[in-house]
Amino acid sequence: MVREQYTTTTQGTSLERPENQYVYNIGIYGWRKRCLYLFVLLLLIVLVVNFALTIWILKVMWFSPTGMGHLHVTKEGLRLEGESEFLFPLYAKEIHSREDSSLLLQSTHNVTVNARNSDGEVTGRLNVGPKMVEVHGQQFQINSVDGKPLFTVDENEVVVGTDKLRITGPEGAIFEHSVETPLVRAEAFKPLRLESPTRSLSMDAPKGINIKAQAGNIEALSQMDIKLHSSEGVLLLDAETVRLPKLPEGTRGGSDRSQELYEICVCPDGKLYLSAAGRYSTCQEYSHVCQ
Repeated sequence: MVREQYTTTTQGTSLERPENQYVYNIGIYGWRKRCLYLFVLLLLIVLVVNFALTIWILKVMWFSPTGMGHLHVTKEGLRLEGESEFLFPLYAKEIHSREDSSLLLQSTHNVTVNARNSDGEVTGRLNVGPKMVEVHGQQFQINSVDGKPLFTVDENEVVVGTDKLRITGPEGAIFEHSVETPLVRAEAFKPLRLESPTRSLSMDAPKGINIKAQAGNIEALSQMDIKLHSSEGVLLLDAETVRLPKLPEGTRGGSDRSQELYEICVCPDGKLYLSAAGRYSTCQEYSHVCQ
């Protein structure tokens, strides 16, 4: 290894340089210089490619000072235009559409909306599936535009808040238990039928029952007996003609009462009573009932 020797001299003195001293030039030469230039060139190429890719990504993703693509950051929150796909759960306080369009939530399987309390427990759930819509919660309520409750369901009862409940099914409505309503009415030009196929049909009202057919007949059919009972008051049949076509008729005189046939008599005030049937009317014999 050759070592360089440096000699210091002062002014006015002269020293002779040793004959065996070598002189080296300081710098990078040869293949080292070529490798350094090649490395710098590669760095410049990588820098240019990265800069071009960054510009391309910004252009493709539509980056702007207000957001990225269809996603804009506003004072009210995030505004998303067009259709978007979320691969993971979305947490938001409020989701609403634009004023001129509707809000569409679409999925190939289920759409589930959960409501949680401060402890993270699910207090309400709406699950829309391909075959069923399930709602889990203490109460389910549908309100009108002005805030009026239209339909309410809880563990104890179901409340329909509209003025009219219309059932348009061809088989009508089937109730397994009692129904409480102030009015039961059929649609115009259609008959109303109350039927109990295997059990009895009972109608109770504290202040009376009004059955009215303004453009048709009223029929009451039963396999056993039909009982019209009023605990207080009278039973009023208001019609021009009251007919009982299947009542048996008497064939013998008034002295023979073995047939146990009776005649229906009517008092001037509309009260009905029975009298023993005879060859002729016997209502006069029991007219004291009307007094």
